Amino acid sequence: METPSASFNDSKKHLLVLDALRGVASIVVILMHTVEVYCGGDYHKMFINHGYLAVDFFFMLSGYVMAHAYDDRWDRMTMLDFCKRRLIRLHPLIILGMTFGALFFYFQESSLLFPKIADTSIWQLLLIMLIGYTLIPVPPSMDIRGWNEMHPLNGPAWSLFFEYVANVLHVLILRKLPNLILAILVFLAAVALFNAAVYGQAGDIIGGWSLEPEQLKLGFTRLLYPYMAGMLLRRVVKVADGKNTFLLTSALLVFVLSYPRIGGYDHNWMNGVYDALIIIAVFPVIIYLGAIGEVRGVTAQKVCTFLGDISYPLYITHFPLIYLYSAWVVNNNLSIGQGIWAGIPVVLGSIVLAYLSLKFFDIPVRKWLAARFMSIKS
Repeated sequence: METPSASFNDSKKHLLVLDALRGVASIVVILMHTVEVYCGGDYHKMFINHGYLAVDFFFMLSGYVMAHAYDDRWDRMTMLDFCKRRLIRLHPLIILGMTFGALFFYFQESSLLFPKIADTSIWQLLLIMLIGYTLIPVPPSMDIRGWNEMHPLNGPAWSLFFEYVANVLHVLILRKLPNLILAILVFLAAVALFNAAVYGQAGDIIGGWSLEPEQLKLGFTRLLYPYMAGMLLRRVVKVADGKNTFLLTSALLVFVLSYPRIGGYDHNWMNGVYDALIIIAVFPVIIYLGAIGEVRGVTAQKVCTFLGDISYPLYITHFPLIYLYSAWVVNNNLSIGQGIWAGIPVVLGSIVLAYLSLKFFDIPVRKWLAARFMSIKS
């Protein structure tokens, strides 16, 4: 989840609207996770139903931004420099998110929701936390929660694992491809994504967070099209300046991520078509409109800057609080009318936690790491 403004050359266009859109999507994700517990595992009943597509949006945005920030810099940057920059940018908050997951772990105990917590020893918890610090996925046999997550202390870290995979592919292969070859790969990846969404049993593109073979396959399917499409979009579509697009793109993004599930129980494929079309056709439009955007006015600039600043810390630190909240709802058998009042402080607390994590941990740590390991500030 690269920050659009992070480039070698400050004279490059600062993609502030794309910064802000990442923040908007992160907030939608938190809202979805807050109410997800009330659907009882039935995604047909889930509120803010398509919030899971935010991950695919993040992947496409990352592909776009990586091409924007780096692909004309390789004559001045080694692969080692690139890898160090990515680790400095992403990894401090990965470690912090895993730490939060460990600190809250035993407070999330719920035999109905997380059946393995009660039987997890301290040494198992610490082992999973240390493995989590490396972002190396753990197999289902090492699960300590009961959901078969590759990162059971902080579930959303699965997408950061795939982000790193994309970075490796980018530096070794994708950056070297001519546009025609990249376009062919984008087309093939789009076909694979459409097939997974429409013809999969679930009728959606949800998944990718486990090392189980089908989940792992889905994770790569969700990664490859949006990331490569983002790269191709940046390469081939000329970006104009000066358009006021923040409100339009934000409204469109919130709309498509919040839209109710389509097709009901008998026509799951219809929802799969929706997922595929949003990723393949709508997200590129949103990203293009965001890229041409220019934020005018001091207040608007401050709002967009704040949304961009908290986007990544919000995404990677909020889920331990969601685990805690979800366990409380299930343990007390609360309806949405009874429990949602507590969801509001969970959302607000997640935003505060993200801001504090950014200011007092992420920024200072990244500055120290950049000064220690990079000749150019990260």
